[in-house]
Amino acid sequence: MECPHLGSSVCIAPDSAKFPQGSPSSWCCSVCRSNKSPWVCLTCSSVHCGRYVNGHAKKHYEDAQLPMTHHKKTEKQEKVQHTVCMDCSSYSTYCNIQQFCCYFKELPAVELRNGKTAGRRTYHTRSQGDNNVSLVEEFRKTLCALWQGSQTAFSPESLFYVVWKIMPNFRGYQQQDAHEFMRYLLDHLHLELQGGFNGVSRSVILQENSSLAASNKCCINGASTVVTAIFGGILQNEVNCLICGTESRKFDPFLDLSLDIPSQFRNKRTKNQEGGPMCTLRDCLRSFTDLEELDETELYMCHKCKKKQKSTKKFWIQKLPKVLCLHLKRFHWTAYLRNKVDTYVEFPLRGLDMKCYLLEPENSGPESCLYDLVAVVVHHGSGVGSGHYTAYAAHEGRWFHFNDSTVTLTDEETVVKAKAYILFYVERQAKSGSDKL
Repeated sequence: MECPHLGSSVCIAPDSAKFPQGSPSSWCCSVCRSNKSPWVCLTCSSVHCGRYVNGHAKKHYEDAQLPMTHHKKTEKQEKVQHTVCMDCSSYSTYCNIQQFCCYFKELPAVELRNGKTAGRRTYHTRSQGDNNVSLVEEFRKTLCALWQGSQTAFSPESLFYVVWKIMPNFRGYQQQDAHEFMRYLLDHLHLELQGGFNGVSRSVILQENSSLAASNKCCINGASTVVTAIFGGILQNEVNCLICGTESRKFDPFLDLSLDIPSQFRNKRTKNQEGGPMCTLRDCLRSFTDLEELDETELYMCHKCKKKQKSTKKFWIQKLPKVLCLHLKRFHWTAYLRNKVDTYVEFPLRGLDMKCYLLEPENSGPESCLYDLVAVVVHHGSGVGSGHYTAYAAHEGRWFHFNDSTVTLTDEETVVKAKAYILFYVERQAKSGSDKL
């Protein structure tokens, strides 16, 4: 199997005699005896329930790491103690990935072979045709360059060139939307990492899915990749017919959640502005998940009534991701143009509690739904056709402001005043006394 933490294939062969009898999907947690979502530790062969039951598998992993914190680890010790757990139903693995970029940085460099230069590394972005460029490779090289410790600015021109080749919507030099770009990037990384889909070549997949972001649906079908393992969550969409009461449910995968800023807050522009309540991230999340009656333009086709009827809709989160990406919808269309919602939205740096939005909150532990902020994307300007993007990101307990070629140290007080456009929250791994949202 492939371990994303190590970036290479690893062979794990625990003593099979220690495994319980029967099918893996029927195994029970050794602590609470639950048979829902069983996970097996591939180091010691013990079975525990997953984080959406009582979370004993996660606790077992964390307990296994504690002895390593009391003394300095050697390289040999770190490899021996690397604990991996496997889902007994889907056979997916979990090793507590801390950063999305770690996977890409540790990927081997791509080798393209052809004719005269067979056997030599010949990958040069601008010399490849449209179907031979690799977004994964350029993304890997960009991350390696950013983390090499150089004090000079790095220009990702090769990544920019590949984006132009495989994402036609971003060709040219006009203003582009950061959220739309993020969706395209994640979708195409996911598709390319799959390598192929039902026997179809990667280049054909990319061509056929060139309008992924335009349809506003994240393409996370097919085999799981590091993209879906980190950013992937699942929504339950409930629609009820108001005429006959028929209920329709479906599950929708997501890589991020796009949240409306409630209309009653749209005139409050700054954090310190007087008059009226402050809009919070919780207000936006509540607006997203609350029950709503669909208007006349969104009539539901009721299979029992055999025609379109008035209905209500509600979202629940069935599965939370490891990295929760929240997009605040700051641009909206009026009759003639697209305006920007410049409202300040208050958001927490620590302890964003997502438990109340879960489909089955009773199956989650007290710490399993808490998220801490790691990055914020901000749009500066008055509209979608103009402006500038900057970002705040945390590293080793300190916050930095990224503005093109300039990176400056900043503080939490500055970060919380930002008019966020995209927020990135990471699932909390250890207990702390931080306040909840």
